[in-house]
Amino acid sequence: MAGAPDPGRDPEATYTQLAKRLDAHVDLRTRELGGKKPSRHVWHCPVRTAPGDRYLTDTEWAEVARRIVHATGIAPEGDEKACRWIAVRHADDHIHIMATTVRADGRRPRTHRDGQRAQAECRKIEAEFGLRRLKSGDLTAPRTPTGAERAKAERQGQTVTARHWLREQAYAVAAAVHNEADYFTVLESLGIRVKTRIGPETGDVIGYSLAAPGDTNAAGEPVWYGGSKLAPDLSINRLRERLPDQQLAARPRFVADPTDPWRHTTTAIHTARTVLDADDDAAAQGHLAAFGDALYNIASATTGPHRAELRAAATAFNRARRSATRADHRSATALRKAAKELAYASNEPGGLAIALLFATVHLARAAAKWHEQRGHEQQAAAAEEAFRHLQAGYQQAATPVLADLARRAPRAMTARRFEQDVRATLPHHAARILADPAWTALTTTLTHAETAGHNPRRLLAEVGVQRELDSAEHPAEVLNWRITAQPNRRTQAARSRSTPRSVSTEAAITRPAPAPPMGNRSEDCGRSR
Repeated sequence: MAGAPDPGRDPEATYTQLAKRLDAHVDLRTRELGGKKPSRHVWHCPVRTAPGDRYLTDTEWAEVARRIVHATGIAPEGDEKACRWIAVRHADDHIHIMATTVRADGRRPRTHRDGQRAQAECRKIEAEFGLRRLKSGDLTAPRTPTGAERAKAERQGQTVTARHWLREQAYAVAAAVHNEADYFTVLESLGIRVKTRIGPETGDVIGYSLAAPGDTNAAGEPVWYGGSKLAPDLSINRLRERLPDQQLAARPRFVADPTDPWRHTTTAIHTARTVLDADDDAAAQGHLAAFGDALYNIASATTGPHRAELRAAATAFNRARRSATRADHRSATALRKAAKELAYASNEPGGLAIALLFATVHLARAAAKWHEQRGHEQQAAAAEEAFRHLQAGYQQAATPVLADLARRAPRAMTARRFEQDVRATLPHHAARILADPAWTALTTTLTHAETAGHNPRRLLAEVGVQRELDSAEHPAEVLNWRITAQPNRRTQAARSRSTPRSVSTEAAITRPAPAPPMGNRSEDCGRSR
């Protein structure tokens, strides 16, 4: 209103008086129309600059506000009958825009996808104003906690909100279990309340909601979050796509070698890297989703100080595991199946576990590159963050092991024989391999492989062509972990002689129930039961 005084500039007015004036201005249209105010007629949009950005002037904030209400359809430029709105600067770094969604002609504004349009306009404003530019999303990110949820967590002394905690637990459990029934059972064993929605005609579960232990509203009732509200791929339908066939999952299996889950997962992760290099985006997206599950199970089965980095990597990769590309989950059955076995692994087999961790580092980097090539900015950033955590965890775990291998190096004559094998089988990479600081450790690993029944020259030829070595910064280190992941030839031969062709279900070893993959509630965020 040209010439109207700013109700927020009156130093004599109390907060209540100012609020009434603002309400009288913004809600004028609804009073002019008479009758009862329409439901949900208040529109609110906070706009904040990023930490570290310069402070905008009042004039700049005014332009930002006008552009936001124009982009969202609240008040298009030049529309004299648009909704009334007001912007209030609460602090140096943010404003709040408030409007009533009633136009002067009595109609409602066209605000379909107003949030998405506001974000698109903010990306333009960031570029024009020289502010930090955020990464564009594709509507596949999970819902962020509301201000009320964050405030509640702060009051209770929690580091994360109930929504975030439930999402992490749901992902970890889904990664470990073999069927839908186990998913709900394990969640309940963690103290999480589960409420399923049953279809009236079929009697099948068509949805579910979770409530964190001790998380209640003012009336003392549990605060429920639907699976799809926690994350898009935690809906009941998306979960069923990832879980294997119920009958096959229920069959007991014979576990011949406790190191098999680690070795099989390592092999499947190497395969996933090959899939990312191919042109099948649906298969690649399926492998990324399976890799997200694998990270939770690797963290669950791992011991030692690097476990914290693996947990952080699993959490970070959650944003990289989904995109607008529909995933072909069946293509990643081998990776998901192998990774689920880790939830039941009884021990961590030293160097083989580190070989698996080494493979995850490279797959996370490949995932970041894959997303970046397709313009998935948020997913690429999440994969890079997961890569950094995995790299830190790998360094913590591998450094003492490589040092121990180097300390137990074979005699000089044996090392020279292995050097000749490298020059014969990998002539183009021999100089770099022999100059690598991990070469001494590799000679120890080759000695162990030879003792296990491998021919060193043939083995080097096999692992050398598994993937290219040109981009490897430490080719000897790469070969070391590739060889470590190879099965023991002598053990394989003994197993083939002693294992019967069929194993009865009575004699099969039934796997125990998995431990909670991401720890208990008090360990994660200090919530009381």
